[in-house]
Amino acid sequence: MASLRWCFTQRVASYSGVGAIAAFAMAILSIAILLLLLALTCLILTLNSRGKGRMPPGPRPLPVLGNLLQLRNQDMLTSLTKLSEEYGSVYTVHLGPRRVVVLSGYQAVKEALVDQGEEFSGRGNYPVFFNFTKGNGIAFSNGDRWKALRRFSVQILRNFGMGKRSIEERILEEGKFLLAELRKMEGEPFDPTFVLSRSVSNIICSVIFGSRFDYDDERLLTIVSLINANFQIMSSPWGEMYNIFPSLLDWVPGPHKRLFQNFGRMKDLIACSVRDHQASLDPTSPRDFIDCFLTKMAQEKQDPLSHFYMDTLLMTTHNLLFGGTETVGTTLRHAFLALMKYPKVQVRVQEEIDRVVGRTRLPALEDRLAMPYADAVIHEVQRFANVIPLNLPHRVIRDTAYRGFLLPKGTDIITLLNTVHYDPSQFLTPQEFNPEHFLDANKSFKKSPAFMPFSAGRRLCLGESLARMELFLYLTTILQSFSLQPLVAPEDIDLTPLSSGLGNLPRPFQLCVRAR
Repeated sequence: MASLRWCFTQRVASYSGVGAIAAFAMAILSIAILLLLLALTCLILTLNSRGKGRMPPGPRPLPVLGNLLQLRNQDMLTSLTKLSEEYGSVYTVHLGPRRVVVLSGYQAVKEALVDQGEEFSGRGNYPVFFNFTKGNGIAFSNGDRWKALRRFSVQILRNFGMGKRSIEERILEEGKFLLAELRKMEGEPFDPTFVLSRSVSNIICSVIFGSRFDYDDERLLTIVSLINANFQIMSSPWGEMYNIFPSLLDWVPGPHKRLFQNFGRMKDLIACSVRDHQASLDPTSPRDFIDCFLTKMAQEKQDPLSHFYMDTLLMTTHNLLFGGTETVGTTLRHAFLALMKYPKVQVRVQEEIDRVVGRTRLPALEDRLAMPYADAVIHEVQRFANVIPLNLPHRVIRDTAYRGFLLPKGTDIITLLNTVHYDPSQFLTPQEFNPEHFLDANKSFKKSPAFMPFSAGRRLCLGESLARMELFLYLTTILQSFSLQPLVAPEDIDLTPLSSGLGNLPRPFQLCVRAR
């Protein structure tokens, strides 16, 4: 303190007359303004955390950083789950300067997304995607634009077989190509990531672009490579930090920079295909999703309020490709790991396939009712793997009364789907891989209301029915012809994810497939 007083005295002594007094007054004023701004920031954050209305409780935020210090030592998912143990199933947290409400456990999530689905139907802020789509794609739009794009997309996807026999035939056809690729491995070790991703991506590609691609086609390889790379980055700490401090990280080098380079390459690839479609478009005979969207654009080109224009086409196509490629492919890799770790489960599924389907034909969707154990295993893989653990953020579209709180319009909502799928009130052994969770006392399939891998409510994943079909047909088709064999002892297989951000990524692995 003595040295500070000496410096202060020397500084004042250096001034003389009116100029010294004015300079001294300006210094004091500057310090006062700085302290005032700091106090106002703290006050605003405190008021926001307590409520504009009645906000849920939560940890006290710091200026700018919010609650980042409470999240710094663990991944985001684990940190938010731990906070729910302290503050309850509904609490407020600040991700940097952004205030969000977190919902934990089946009852809290169900009451919001299902019971009050309309109020919680907005899409919350997610900078990693929004800074690319600008709110133009179906997954990250809001209001009338989202309603128009979703209504149109649901209808067109149904017209092209979504949930119908025709799309089942496409999956079965693609399954044959996948089996041929697996036979080429000749029992040698391989990483299944790109083998599965190329096959799964071809299903949604056939709907969007009108035809499947050969597995060595440059366009398919590019699509799969870019989507897999971005899913990994978005599921890493870099992706999480970008969503908290996007403006700051725009100036910081790191892997997140590749996100937008990859997004740009995907946009260019889609735009190139759109131009090809425009050159050969016949509005009376649409070949695929892009043709239908282009026709809708032409019909509404005179409407200044239309939501159908080039950017919404490019971004919606990207959203469908991303969702239709990564989630199913990642779930299948989780399934491979679980079946190798628990070989008795794999054998039991194969016995059911042999009994119901045999070896002379491929499994079909109509077989699912007669294969409760296989269906239970697939559901348990989805529950346990929890591929999208944090869900995409929701947003309340109006001031909303919820569980004794009043959430202001525009409040972002994070739903911890991991706490839904691991809720001990809903599953007997939630932390264990146990297909019995989806079987009743008579060993018939039993679906749990706490099964939400595709989210729930108004923002339920557009491709849920397609994903369910793919998972059943792919897994049973593979297990009908092959046994999955690990390169390590089953007890050494680690089912915990490599990282948990946007997605739960399985740890890298290789396996052998042996013909049965």
